[in-house]
Formats: sequence, C-alpha cells, structure tokens
Amino acid sequence: MSKQILSHALKLPAIKKLEGKRIVLASNSPRRQEILRTFGLAPDIVPSTFEEDLSPSDFGDIHEYPVSTATHKAVEVYERLVRNDPDNPPDLVIAGALSSISFTIQRRLTGRSADTVVLSHAQVAASNISYSVLPSTDQELLEKPDSKEDNLRMLLDLNGNVCEVVTGVTVVYPVLTSPGYTIKYMPRHLHVESIDERTLVYFSDNPEHLVKAYVESGEGIDRAGGFAIQGLGGLLIRKIEGDYNNVVGFPAASFFAFLDLLLDEDPDFLEV
Repeated sequence: MSKQILSHALKLPAIKKLEGKRIVLASNSPRRQEILRTFGLAPDIVPSTFEEDLSPSDFGDIHEYPVSTATHKAVEVYERLVRNDPDNPPDLVIAGALSSISFTIQRRLTGRSADTVVLSHAQVAASNISYSVLPSTDQELLEKPDSKEDNLRMLLDLNGNVCEVVTGVTVVYPVLTSPGYTIKYMPRHLHVESIDERTLVYFSDNPEHLVKAYVESGEGIDRAGGFAIQGLGGLLIRKIEGDYNNVVGFPAASFFAFLDLLLDEDPDFLEV
C-alpha cells in the first residue's frame, strides 16, 4: 500500500482507489487526523488559509453554513497546491466543517465563519436523525467560546438539553474540464443532493458546580459549543444518537461510504 494508506485499512473499493494517490486534509485538527488514521488513512496535512469570514445569517438553512465553509477551505488548498507546484497536484483534497444545535431558549447567530460550530434547536424536517425529543424552538449557532464566561453561558444553556452536531464534508479532485477540479459534498443517506451528517448529543442535567469545574479546566475554550465529548466533557453527556466520530470532529463512516458512492457513480473517479 502507499504511505498514505496504512496497513490496517480495510480493503474497500474506495481505499484501493486511493492507493498511490496524493491525499490532502485541509485542516490541522489533530482530532480529524486521528480519526482518519484510525481507519487507515494518513493524508498530507495542509491547513487552509481561508479567512472563514462567512456570515451564518447569509444562509437560509443554517446547516448549509459548515458545508460552505468546508468548500471554501478545500478549494483554497487545492488551488494553492496546484499554483505552487503544478507538476505535483493533489489527487484528493478533503475538508470538513462541523456544527451543533442545542434545544434551549432563543439566542443569536454569531458573525464569524468557523470550521466547527454548534447550532441550537434542531428541526426534524431538516435532519436524518429520528429524534426522541424535538422541542419547537429556534436555532442558535454556537461556535468556539470567546472566554470562560462565554463557555459557561453556552454550557448552562445546553445543560439538560440537546444539541445537534452537523458536519459538512467537501472533497475536491482534478478533472479534465475547466476549471480543472470538481467539488462534491458529503451526502446524507448517500443522496448526492444532501450536504451534511448529523448527530444528537443529550446533556445530563448536571449540577452547576460540575459545569463550572469543566469550564475552569479550559478544555472547552477551543471547541465549538464549548465541550469535547472525547475528553473531560464526556462527563456532561448523557447519550448520543448518531455517529460518535462526527461529534469528535469527522464522520468517518459516512465519508468512506461517500467515496464508495463516488466510485460507483464514476468508475474513473480519481483517474485523471
């Protein structure tokens, strides 16, 4: 196998198609790297320089926001690599952007673009999750907290409630027609017109001293929604519905199924 396909990777059609290809992850996230390596993929790491200045209020469906962010990141990295080294273009650039949705009182949409965000108040018609609880409330976009005070506000709003983690994944790869690459979005239920993967996270009704202690640990400051389910933040969580890896940072199962779908649709996928 190539150096980017690790020896323990399953012998899937899409994995075999990636052998000998230059695969790039447009992110410096150690969580995404670890998830991909767990399933046998070790891409080159080229963080995007996209300024992430999209405004959530520009999107009629807030779930399109992380997908658009992922698309900008993937395209920026692909075009930069081709521009800097046209004789060694990437065969596949992967970018992801994640968000969450909580069921609490109505708040506001923050104004900066983000790779990972949190939304509040998920809507049943817009999700592939069969909700156990679906309150009729508006959505709030929660990104990385600005301070410990902001982190505490987020987690107290989430406490005893539910948030929906949404990841948009975009892959960019070369084609022979102008502009020389194509863009595909992660489908939901493997329908090409769908654009996201979603997971529900149920927070326990935690005592305030536990929430405050978690905030003081500082772990949530660099996390959308202000928590890390794979770390100390797991103490705040009662259960999830959906893909655990999606909450951590990357929906690996859906991603590899997506690659298989692209291969089924086009047997010449990545054969430029």
